[in-house]
Amino acid sequence: MSNLVEHARTELELIGEEPEVIDGYLNVIRAFAEMGHSGGSASVAIPVIHELLQFKNLRPLTDDPQEWQHVGNDMAGRPDLWQNRRNSEAFSNDGGGHYYLLSEGGNDGNRHPLHTSEPPISGSER
Repeated sequence: MSNLVEHARTELELIGEEPEVIDGYLNVIRAFAEMGHSGGSASVAIPVIHELLQFKNLRPLTDDPQEWQHVGNDMAGRPDLWQNRRNSEAFSNDGGGHYYLLSEGGNDGNRHPLHTSEPPISGSER
C-alpha cells in the first residue's frame, strides 16, 4: 500500500468515517497513486482534478451554439434563457455571447457580473 493510501486511511479512521466510505475514498486515492505522480506533478494534477470533480470548466466558455442549451422562452417580459453545457451555473440571455454565474450572485434579475464568451475553439486547437 502506498504512503498516500495509508495516510488517507489513517486520517479517515481518525475522524470516525464509516468503513464503506473509507473504502470509496481509498479507491479514488489508489487510482491517483497509481498514476505515479512525483511531488511536482501531483501539485499540478490535484487542482485540475479538484476543478473537474466540481464540474468546473478548464478553458474559458465560448459562444459556440453547441455549448449552450436553450432552457427558457421569452415570457412576461423576461428574455430567452440559455444554460451552458460545460458549466451548469453559467446562464446567458443572448445565446451564449455573454453570461453570468450563479456563484457570483448572478440571476435572472441581476445579470452581473456579466462575462463575455470567447470565440469557439477551432478543431486544430482541440
